[in-house]
Amino acid sequence: MDFVGFPKIPRLSREIIVTEKIDGTNVQIYISDDRSPITLKSGRVVPFLCGSKNLYVFPENDNHGFAKWAYENVDAILELIGPGRHFGEWWGRGINRGYGLKEKRFSLFNVTRWAEQPLPPGVFVVPVMWTYPEFDTYVIQSCLEWLITHGSLAAPGYNNPEGIVIYHTQGNVLFKKTILKDELPKGGRQNV
Repeated sequence: MDFVGFPKIPRLSREIIVTEKIDGTNVQIYISDDRSPITLKSGRVVPFLCGSKNLYVFPENDNHGFAKWAYENVDAILELIGPGRHFGEWWGRGINRGYGLKEKRFSLFNVTRWAEQPLPPGVFVVPVMWTYPEFDTYVIQSCLEWLITHGSLAAPGYNNPEGIVIYHTQGNVLFKKTILKDELPKGGRQNV
């Protein structure tokens, strides 16, 4: 039997990045390394794959219109987003809180990669609220209180934001904290 060592434990006192948690639906785009079309087992050819939190979606079994939107914007997505697996939130009109928007938006999660990059129309990056050199619950609570007082950064003027996401850079782990009913599991937070 092969020896398995104990994994390295990340230090808690390392950089965190706090972003606004947007209440939409989790989505992803997967683009092959050479940006070539992908042939599915069915023989169908797609320019890239679109996914929800749990499965790939297409316009005929869509996740709030995400695949339809992505395939309608194929050239811009292939050119500006490029190869890899890109996770984000599909949000806006008709999805959960809606944020008072007339349209839907795709906001990418990886803020360190996309902070200075040009993005296709309708593609955004989740708003960064604070970057701090170490994990600090005071900073986290301050970000929540800022959202309560000032409203959403992602949709200025919308005064019922969901909460925040804390990314611990050394641990490469995400934590979330909601403004209301944070102590309840997701299923227990309905009608928030």
